[in-house]
Formats: sequence, C-alpha cells, structure tokens
Amino acid sequence: MPVRHFGLVVRWEVWQGLADRLHAKGVHFLIQPHVRFQGKPGEQATFFIEDPSGNALEFKAFQDPARLFARG
Repeated sequence: MPVRHFGLVVRWEVWQGLADRLHAKGVHFLIQPHVRFQGKPGEQATFFIEDPSGNALEFKAFQDPARLFARG
C-alpha cells in the first residue's frame, strides 16, 4: 500500500478473528482481508482499515512469525 500507515502484526488466529468481527460489524476495509504469497516463505494475511481520524491501519499475520523481516 503506497500510503503512510501504522501496522500491527498479530498471531494468525487473532488476525482471522479480528477480520471476521470487523466484517460482521460492517466496517469498511480499505483493502479487504486476504493472504499474500500463499505457500511461500513470506506467506502473510493482511487487511487495511481507517481509524476515526482517517489514518490507515494495517493488520497483518504471518504463518511463520520468524519470517517477519525475511526477504524472498
């Protein structure tokens, strides 16, 4: 996402539960929950929302948390 944002990394199951709760409450997603790099070392789940002040927030989870800063 080419916009300034604050990001938070959580455990995979926490991310899924949060995405489900936000969907159920009708929260608008700037970028819908989805999994990137599926099946690859950097596999990650991500979504973006806005806070009440209009700041972009990214919530992300990794299948392998040790790969957080891995490249390739």
